[in-house]
Amino acid sequence: MKTRTRQRYSPRLFRSPQSKSGRVGHRNVAAGARTNAASRRWAIFFAREVLGLIFFMAGVYKVFRLTPVGHAHKYFVDPYADTFLPSWSLWLTGLTVPVVELVAGALLIVGLRVREALLALGFVLVLVTFGHLLKEPLYAFHTHVIPRLALLLFILVFPRKEDSFSLDSLLAKRRERLSAAREP
Repeated sequence: MKTRTRQRYSPRLFRSPQSKSGRVGHRNVAAGARTNAASRRWAIFFAREVLGLIFFMAGVYKVFRLTPVGHAHKYFVDPYADTFLPSWSLWLTGLTVPVVELVAGALLIVGLRVREALLALGFVLVLVTFGHLLKEPLYAFHTHVIPRLALLLFILVFPRKEDSFSLDSLLAKRRERLSAAREP
């Protein structure tokens, strides 16, 4: 009676199970690489969409419901009037943040100028962190800032070419085709 031996699967990325002969199956390696690349593309897409929606919806509320002036008063000018920060900086920041969140969030959703949108939102997060910690040095920013920052950094560290479900990617492919067509 012949006993069956179980194939061992390596926990390493891109490694396939060994065949009976001891060789690594090259087809499985290529399939694993394609699967991992597809998973990375989807991961970037979902992270970009969620982060974009978080900031876009906050921007919609702050611009169209609260209004930038109302936002500046409620979250910047009034709460920080007793700090060392000049009044003009509170007004400027309070009026700018809602628009940045709205525009950068929309850009992330459609995948256009993603890097620039991420940098703008990164500065907003730095600003928000500074403000919260200025008023309350032990502010629990892990509930508000850290999840957004984690998504932002996740998207930012991946090469742009990995974000293939974006307008940036479509435009880059179009530019490549046009430049290839122009070359003799």
